[in-house]
Amino acid sequence: MYTMKKNISLFLCSLVFVILFGCKGGGEKAQDTITVKGSDTMVQLAQRWAEKFMADHKEVGLQVTGGGSGTGISALINGTTDICMASRPMKDAEKQQMLIKYKVPVTETVVARDGITIYLNSANPVQELTMEQIKKIYLGEIKNWKEVGGSDAPIITYGRENSSGTYSFFKAHVLGNKDFANNVQSLPGTSAVVNAVKKDANGIGYGGAGYAKDIKECGVKKDAASAALLPVKENIDNNSYPLSRNLYLYTSKAPEGKTKEFIDWILSPSGQEIVAKEGYFAVK
Repeated sequence: MYTMKKNISLFLCSLVFVILFGCKGGGEKAQDTITVKGSDTMVQLAQRWAEKFMADHKEVGLQVTGGGSGTGISALINGTTDICMASRPMKDAEKQQMLIKYKVPVTETVVARDGITIYLNSANPVQELTMEQIKKIYLGEIKNWKEVGGSDAPIITYGRENSSGTYSFFKAHVLGNKDFANNVQSLPGTSAVVNAVKKDANGIGYGGAGYAKDIKECGVKKDAASAALLPVKENIDNNSYPLSRNLYLYTSKAPEGKTKEFIDWILSPSGQEIVAKEGYFAVK
């Protein structure tokens, strides 16, 4: 009985979310509902975009859901979303699938910049790590904080699930496409990673800069001889931060109608102002 009630409660919560972001008045046309799905890194940002855009465009409904970049890309390929949010670029094989199905190239739009942040517990004395040290921590080769200048305590690693674009980016750019250690705890969203590290004095995690609130940010060094950098605007804009990246929106063809109007607005000063407010970095 408890399980049934819990499932009903979750369904109602999901229904409310769809109503808030996806439904419109009875006289409006269905094509004015735009679905946006994908990156959990971007979902809060996209919700803020949706709220502001719908406030100024009463004729448009926006339905925003997360699930990870891979989930969003699959939905775009399958034709079940209008816009895919991705915190990694689409792979060539994914673009080829789109081309075969829709006969036109997928349209990629960079809508924000980000720096993957290394999260530490506020009690951790470590202030900086090299890219090589981060790699060895997540490969399980460095297991104790004393090996990187910290306390004599085991390192507890937190990360994202493999449908996440952040997971894919981190694996490619930090681990050199090697597999994560078996003891890395995969969590279903960046908020969960941040919350886990907040509660764990020996924890370390990674995720988007927009989620780095009330958490210690670790300086990242390209190598032992480099300066330790944080993901701040100057370092992201000049690409000096080692884990700088783009955030993307994808559509199955060149956007048109209300979808184009929404994406154009995201790239406008009003849309980019929201990017900065949410802790990311504007592209214009």
